[in-house]
Amino acid sequence: MSLRYAYNTNGLTSHRLDDALSFLADTGYAGVALTLDVHHLDPFAEDAFAQAERVRARCDALGLGVVVETGARFLLDPRVKHEPTLVNPTPEGRDRRLAYLRLACDLAEVLQAEAVSFWAGVPQPGVDRDQARGWLVDGVRALVDSHGGRSYALAVEPEPGMLVEDADDWAALAAEVPGLTLALDTGHCVVSGRYAPEEAVTAFAAQLGTVAVEGMRRGVHDHLPLDEGDVDLPAVLAALRGTGYDRLVTLELSRDGHRAHQMVPRSIELLRKAEG
Repeated sequence: MSLRYAYNTNGLTSHRLDDALSFLADTGYAGVALTLDVHHLDPFAEDAFAQAERVRARCDALGLGVVVETGARFLLDPRVKHEPTLVNPTPEGRDRRLAYLRLACDLAEVLQAEAVSFWAGVPQPGVDRDQARGWLVDGVRALVDSHGGRSYALAVEPEPGMLVEDADDWAALAAEVPGLTLALDTGHCVVSGRYAPEEAVTAFAAQLGTVAVEGMRRGVHDHLPLDEGDVDLPAVLAALRGTGYDRLVTLELSRDGHRAHQMVPRSIELLRKAEG
């Protein structure tokens, strides 16, 4: 069985969402990783749920599955990237992130998404890491208590430099908060270094809620085209097939929106070639 590929809309920022969806379907993708953002289904728009209904209908017509991504840079604070997070030092900041994640989950249900992906955040300077971890556990548990057990997977993505940085950090969090799945970005594995990407796929196969692929250099958190960097893409795809993974495999090229017209078709050609 062939893997199902999706493209993240954070790499389609110069395209209207409807145009992006048509482009992906026409190019042969099986899904879209929809990053909720100011230009692509703004979750805080008055008609956000009506927009979600329209997007779901459009995806149905195009045969596209959906993963909801929550990592927009300036959605919650126009001046500070990715803030506030679940490890923000203020209760108000943490509550704002939790409320946003709950909203994203409600929209994901309308979109009939396979998964909702989110991350922990970076503790601010001067914040005690043990205290930040307590905040994170409380916030994630509150999200699972209110929105877990739905049709989509609640998936925490380890991010280099964040409080949950790699798959082992995810496993420690999941042991404290049952009901989580792993959003595994295989490129991040060559940054954190504890697992080779294909090893992480195999080791955590039963816990995977969503998977992302891209090129990445060892120790450097830059999302690159699939044929650049140190990720063994054929090995990653072979591991996914070997474990029977049947969810969307997403591609995140967030810095390449200006050349999406080239990267969208080129990327799926590289994926198909690497899958063999």
